[in-house]
This record gives sequence, C-alpha cells and structure tokens, in this order.
Amino acid sequence: MQTPDGLPAEIDLSRPSAARVYDYFLGGAHNFEIDRQLAEQIAAMTPNLAATMRSGREFLRRAVRALLDAGIDQFLDIGSGIPTVGNVHEVAQAANPEARVVYVDIDPVAVAHSRELLAGNDRATAIHADLREPKLILDQARASGLIDFDRPLGILLAGVVHFIPDADRPGDILATLRAAAAPGSYLVISHSTFEDQPQEMLDAQKLSARTATEITLRSRAEISSFFGDWTILEPGVVHMPLWRPDSPSDVDEHPERFGAFGGVARYDEPAG
Repeated sequence: MQTPDGLPAEIDLSRPSAARVYDYFLGGAHNFEIDRQLAEQIAAMTPNLAATMRSGREFLRRAVRALLDAGIDQFLDIGSGIPTVGNVHEVAQAANPEARVVYVDIDPVAVAHSRELLAGNDRATAIHADLREPKLILDQARASGLIDFDRPLGILLAGVVHFIPDADRPGDILATLRAAAAPGSYLVISHSTFEDQPQEMLDAQKLSARTATEITLRSRAEISSFFGDWTILEPGVVHMPLWRPDSPSDVDEHPERFGAFGGVARYDEPAG
C-alpha cells in the first residue's frame, strides 16, 4: 500500500523527517510543509547551517568528479540521505552514462524516497542499512549487482562517520570497508571537527544534526586515520572549501566556518 505521494504507507507524513529536512536545506523538492517548518526553526538557531550543508554537498560533487576523472565508474555512497538535486548519480551519470551508484542510508524515509526517485534508473539503487554493520552493507551492495568489488570503486562517506561514537569503533568499520575494495579504489570522507571552531559553532553542530544521533566531533588527525594506509591525495585533509575548489573565488576568507574537514585517498597496489 502507498500514500498519495507514492511512498510506502508505513512512512508517517505527519512527522518531519531528518532526511527531508536535509533535502530542504540543500534546495531539493522532496520535502513537505512539516519538514520546512522544522528546518526554519533549526535555521533560526543556527543561521550558518544551510551554507554548511551546501558546502558539504559541493565538496562531495568535486570529489566525485575527481574520481570520475581517475576512471572510477562505480560508487558506494553510505549515509546518502535523499538523492536530491545534483547528487552522486546525476554527477556521475552526466559524465559517464554507464556509471553505477548504490546509495545506503539508515533512515527508511530516505531509502523510500530514494527508491521512488531512482525508479527507471537501472544503474542506481538504494539500500537500507546501518554504517555500523559494514559487512551487511557490502553484502547488500554486492547482491544489488551494481557493484563489482573486484574492480576499483569509490566509497563515499560524506557527513556520516561523525554519527558513529568512539564506542562503536569507527576505525574498525572503516577498516572493513577498505579491506573489501580492490586496488585503485578511492575513499572520500567529510567529517565535522572541533578544530578552529568557536564555542557557538560547536553547540550549533550538535543541535543541527540531521538525525537524532549526537555528532562526535574529531580532530584532523583522527579523521585522517580513517583513511588507514591509503594514499591521501593533495591537498590533504583540509577544511571542505579548500579541497580542490573550482575557482579561488569559491573560497571565502574563513573556510573553517563550515566546521568540517574533507579528504580523498587512493588504495595503491601493494608493493611486491
């Protein structure tokens, strides 16, 4: 059974959805009045939030284009939310119509919307899974028939690892994902940080999480460790606007104000 909006009946449209609120902040069209009301309440408390979310999405797009230039044609996007305007499959398939994308999200609302939006696109799908169960994600991605783990792929973790507390051992989770990838694969991470942040920004980041899960702010060194022994590409793990901007004018005087680092690493063929 489906709602008039084409979504499964179990999706409660009387309550705001974190995924749809995120979609609203990014300028997407897959949100409802109840989501917009909550978004405006959040924006009143954290005026820079929408700009921060857009900066994160712009970093992701630049990273995806860099991977496409390197020959990557399959992407595993974990913590994807709703594939709103300009998302991974649109960027990838505009450059390479054969590119394949598997979206993964813990939020059933995001997955339901994603499947609706991707209907008719046989090179993209969405699966419902938790980053804390990486083996399940890998199994479902393999079962989708869209990801070949014997070939290089792009693993995308944009704005999601900071929802994993230290108690859930994020380093081990990342190690499991890296171990499944073939040489020539890439890992993209953006992650909220406490470095270079005023106290009001730290408070805002915790209040403005797109899920009820508290954000764990980490240092540049901690975030860099999630790449393991993969080769971190230039310019390194940097404030998101500083990662290969399309033009110098895209970087304002305070790139640190967006409160997150971003980086990309490559799995080089082991020596010998």
